Amino acid sequence: PLLLGAEGFAGDQQADRRVHGGPEKAVHLYPAAHYARLAAKFPEAAGELLPGSLGENISSPTLDETQVRVGDIFRLGDAHLQLCQPRSPCWKIDDRFGVDGMAAFIAEQRLTGWYFRVLQPGTVTPDATLDLVEAAANAPTLAAAMALWQAHRPALEALRQLAAMPGIASDWQRKIVDRLNWLEKQPPAFHVKPEAP
Repeated sequence: PLLLGAEGFAGDQQADRRVHGGPEKAVHLYPAAHYARLAAKFPEAAGELLPGSLGENISSPTLDETQVRVGDIFRLGDAHLQLCQPRSPCWKIDDRFGVDGMAAFIAEQRLTGWYFRVLQPGTVTPDATLDLVEAAANAPTLAAAMALWQAHRPALEALRQLAAMPGIASDWQRKIVDRLNWLEKQPPAFHVKPEAP
């Protein structure tokens, strides 16, 4: 059994606290099914691509980004967790597995997993299950939110709604608002109709 507090699991450490850990990155879940896709794309690293090897605290054989929503609240043991942002893969993944392009592939395919904040600390035992206790019914799935966030010319109102979602991590919200402000200052996109021959 481990105590799960506001900063994560007891005994868990992050090497670079500027970009890892903290209350809005307290627990990282990585979907177990993603490992097969990574192994197929990067066969030279397949033997090392096992649950836990991407630094996640927990994994799920059934959940992925298409099945969870920004703001969903789950119970894990005695603790309550809220999904607040996707993980942003960095160069350290390529370095860890000795391959080029894995982090970029994870980002492009949106195989990121996600972070939880801890709403209620508690004890988590090895046999604990992750159970949805409160769905964020009006929120987009994490997959849809990431697709919107990464779109070349997203619908501004949809982006504004994403930034206002209850439960969204403040750092991700700030990035979305910054992008929204930048997009609002850009001229509208247009297409030139080709001249008739």
